[in-house]
Amino acid sequence: MKKLRAIVEFADNNYTAYLKEFDGCVGISETIEEVKDSLRKSLELHIELMQEDGVKVPKILQGEYDIEYSYDLASFLQVYGKIISKAGLEKISGINQKQLWHYANGISKPRESTKKKIEQSIHQLGKELIEMTFV
Repeated sequence: MKKLRAIVEFADNNYTAYLKEFDGCVGISETIEEVKDSLRKSLELHIELMQEDGVKVPKILQGEYDIEYSYDLASFLQVYGKIISKAGLEKISGINQKQLWHYANGISKPRESTKKKIEQSIHQLGKELIEMTFV
């Protein structure tokens, strides 16, 4: 199955999502679930209109595909901040809570090395959770 990559960003109290491989399809909404649904509907409509107009549908959009979502750091912190507290994220990443708040609210942008450090910390936590069982 083909993979389409979508970028999710947070701005002005809304999430936006767009495809990296295909221009013109955008989703906008107040929640992450709704923005994903909005992007899928936008893509379906785009394909339908291309077919109606006799425009060749790009190969990447023919047949079955799956959408993989990547988040900017502000979006991640907004979405998962309800599950992973800034205090908890500070413990696993070493990034100060105040700085995390600034990233989440778009006050400052993290360096690439900082984003990578946070991403690796989250992945390590995920790995530990997957390996865990209860007795």
